[in-house]
Amino acid sequence: MQAIKNIGLKDHDESRQGEVLMLDTKPGLIDARKFYIESYGCAMNFSDSEIVASIMSDMGFVTTDEFREADVVFINTCSIRENAEQRVRNRLKEFGAVKKANPGMIVGVLGCMAERLKAKFLEEEKLVDVVIGPDAYRDLPGLIGRVDEGDRAVNVLLSREETYADISPVRLNTNGISAFVSIMRGCDNMCSFCVVPFTRGRERSRDAHSIYKEVEELFEQGYREVTLLGQNVDSYKWQNEEGTEQVNFAGLLEMVSAVSPLMRIRFSTSHPKDITDEVLHTMSRHANICKYIHLPVQSGNSRILEMMNRTYDREWYIDRINAIRRIMPECAISTDMITGFCSETEEEHQDTLSLMEYVKFDFAYMFIYSERPGTPAAKKYADDVPEDVKGERLKQIVALQHVHQLERLQQCIGKTYQVLIEGTSKKSQDDFSGRSDQNAVVIFPKMDQYKPGDYVNVKIERCTSATLMGSIVA
Repeated sequence: MQAIKNIGLKDHDESRQGEVLMLDTKPGLIDARKFYIESYGCAMNFSDSEIVASIMSDMGFVTTDEFREADVVFINTCSIRENAEQRVRNRLKEFGAVKKANPGMIVGVLGCMAERLKAKFLEEEKLVDVVIGPDAYRDLPGLIGRVDEGDRAVNVLLSREETYADISPVRLNTNGISAFVSIMRGCDNMCSFCVVPFTRGRERSRDAHSIYKEVEELFEQGYREVTLLGQNVDSYKWQNEEGTEQVNFAGLLEMVSAVSPLMRIRFSTSHPKDITDEVLHTMSRHANICKYIHLPVQSGNSRILEMMNRTYDREWYIDRINAIRRIMPECAISTDMITGFCSETEEEHQDTLSLMEYVKFDFAYMFIYSERPGTPAAKKYADDVPEDVKGERLKQIVALQHVHQLERLQQCIGKTYQVLIEGTSKKSQDDFSGRSDQNAVVIFPKMDQYKPGDYVNVKIERCTSATLMGSIVA
């Protein structure tokens, strides 16, 4: 086995830090060139790395888990927050130190930072040999060929059509149980704090039948859970060339849920302005569509939401929460929150806390506002909330979320949930680990007749602030 490393892989846009993901190498390729790839940021980046691995494999490359022995080293980058960019720069310096002793090594930057900072990487800092944007991965053979000939190479052109629908990703997940399936690329929302529309281009939806086929193939390979990925899955809309067939997101959920009742369907990320009752009713009708929604709110104050160009207000968000609770009372809800956005007052911060009290999120990803160069917010607004105030507000948000998260998990005690076994618990070889329909991590003692990929009913007996614990019941 060889490995591809993924740093900062985010399920629902957040990280499983330092995870090393395994991939079989092809037999008989001992003398083949080797490549190594690290991914930073969101689940979409991780999915893109699987596409890159497929293309590199078709070129005859094999993987290695040690970048010092690689012929080609890729770093798949994220531009969402400043600290992610700094980590990438530090990592490139480490690669550069090895490259001095091995001048033949090719170092490439992929993804969002590649598109945004191409000139800086190639000319000012001379850190890399090849720069490849998210829509240019098909050009990898030509770009690497140019570098082999002694040139530097770049392709960061954005596309209105590219979805990589015909490329079968090389699965980098070790458990063989869960997989990502990209359903669309790009984003048409222009949130003032976000660089994604500029680094990933306009929104385009993948052929619905190619998505169904990929999910079907994954099921046949033994996978039992897929997460449908998009910057805004609720705006998915595909039609055939003749215009005789149209599929929206609710229709796509209907399609893929029909692959098998044993194939769980998750999705990320939803947008409050687009999630419809049709989607919610579709979820409620199908037992294998997980009752879990990641619905980023960002702020609980309508003025801040308007400055963020989120295109909804506090009342609209609460209406969508109420609809979820009405149609699927058992549905878990997580969110993203940004504190300290430009000109945010203490009263507006309190609005975020009061919204949290209303919803009581099952989970949340919480951040201090980080100004990103080139975004509308950076151009129009002063980043004028002091850093110490941002930090204090974040502490309050985190503390309140911990209270709500523990409260939500305590409500599960005594109840029985269907759990998909994903593997052995990291803390005990005697326990299995899996997730409930509501995406809660569940730990329970092993029984000989069960294995990863099986569904079991687990009665919850106790919990921590992040994990449910119980035992298998009939």
